[in-house]
Amino acid sequence: MARPLRNAPVILLAATLVTAAVMILALTWDYTFLQDTWSFLINRREFDADAILQPHNEHIVVIPVLIQQLFLHLFGMDTAKPEIFLLTLSLLATAVLLFVYLSRRVGQWLALFATILILCLGPAWELLLWPFEVSLIGSMLFGLAMLLALEREDRVGDVLACLFLAVSFGFSSLGIPFAVAAFVAVMQSPRERRWGRVYVFLVPLVLYALWYLGWGSEAESHLSARNVLASPRFVAEAMAVGVGNLFGLGTNPIDGMAEKIWGAVLLTLLVIALVWQKLRKPGIDPRFWPVAAAAAANWFLLAFNQMPGRDAVSSRYQYASCIFLLMLAANLLSGERIGRRGVLVGAVVTALVIGPNVVVLENGSDFFDRQTVFTRTDTRAIEIARRTVDPDFQLTPEVAGAPALIDIVAGKYLEAVDEYGSPAYSLAELEAASPEARRQADLVLAAALPLSARVRSGVYDPTAAENCGLIGGAGMEEVEADPGSTRVEVPPGSGATISMRRFASGEYPVSVATVAGGSTTTLRVPRDEAPQPWYLHVEAPQGARVCR
Repeated sequence: MARPLRNAPVILLAATLVTAAVMILALTWDYTFLQDTWSFLINRREFDADAILQPHNEHIVVIPVLIQQLFLHLFGMDTAKPEIFLLTLSLLATAVLLFVYLSRRVGQWLALFATILILCLGPAWELLLWPFEVSLIGSMLFGLAMLLALEREDRVGDVLACLFLAVSFGFSSLGIPFAVAAFVAVMQSPRERRWGRVYVFLVPLVLYALWYLGWGSEAESHLSARNVLASPRFVAEAMAVGVGNLFGLGTNPIDGMAEKIWGAVLLTLLVIALVWQKLRKPGIDPRFWPVAAAAAANWFLLAFNQMPGRDAVSSRYQYASCIFLLMLAANLLSGERIGRRGVLVGAVVTALVIGPNVVVLENGSDFFDRQTVFTRTDTRAIEIARRTVDPDFQLTPEVAGAPALIDIVAGKYLEAVDEYGSPAYSLAELEAASPEARRQADLVLAAALPLSARVRSGVYDPTAAENCGLIGGAGMEEVEADPGSTRVEVPPGSGATISMRRFASGEYPVSVATVAGGSTTTLRVPRDEAPQPWYLHVEAPQGARVCR
């Protein structure tokens, strides 16, 4: 019985990885391409230096761009499943390396509990659920691999560490903190070996510097004296929020106030406990300092570039912050082990933390589900309107219903669709979609076609009733608007509101015009790629005539 007990953490880790994979796939299975991914799909389809090396939000993204190009050529643009699988595998691989790193310091049980917390880290929902963030996950994955390779303390380990660090840089600028870690680790080497190992961090840094000089310097920066002066507060908040998230204190995927307040309390208590432990057992594992340098570099770089939406509580920062916090704690507690009673306490605490964090993760999934609906609806509207849509028509927040589709421009989008297929709803799926989705389709279609109206006041002719029908007042509630030109004549009297619908039901979301009595409005409805008709609705007490 001794061997199964000794292997229990590894067996439970395997079960945790399978469970986490099922959870992530279940939460993301229906996603389409979201938000920043469209910048790669539309603007970086060419295999040239600019497409590959241009920064994205100040980050180097060479490897994510290459992966996206590979997926486009292999699988097309009909489905986002390949990038969902890649996200899942990246998260699992990072969890395994974190477990190995932690178990070498505090044993397998504590490493298991910490790894479970990272795999269920609800406040980091953006990284756990959004495939685009494989850029940051990839940097963390290969940064951990670099640190583990350095622990070999041999030539093979150093060569691997150099390679892993270069790959970490290739995913995102989160590679910078790991370069700092490599520098500190190498400088801790005995003097006779130190200078023979500098290539571990020097080669990746030179490659990064060359990229920066050629392309990275063009990226927008928010570095300011104000941010630099406020950076200590940002770092303290980042640490507090991370501790709060690890203990399941996050209650909302957007608002981080609970983590900030309670996390500060917990962070203070943990610091006191660690100081007491070090007074009882002096000495700090030398492996602590590379991680401390990396964590500090990460938090200070975020602080220097802080702006609205990039606060210490931002979801996309929590994954790296919490991993760094766990690594720091493991190095400070290096050599400590827990007995059976400690295992039981750790299991109970972990179970209590998982529940709230999974709830936050599910709330984050709901957000992406809604973004998926908007994306598939809005892109279908562009495809329906492809005959007449302006190539420069853009899904701005005012049109798209969400700010995350601004990278979609009609001309480039339709080019990508013609080459790689469409991720949009089919017409049948759109008709069966939620009322919100169908309403959104009408709004985007009206802008993309576009629908137009010309109003002329004082030109109502009561005798010209050929090919006309009554609507509003005592007439019908709505009439079908034929493609081409339709005339709405409002008799003298009260003003009228003209609106339309197509896929929507029970409402007329497209406001066409508000006109005075005694006016004539000419509507123009371009022909498009869908057979469903537009329906016209007029609110006027005296009614109106619709003439075809």
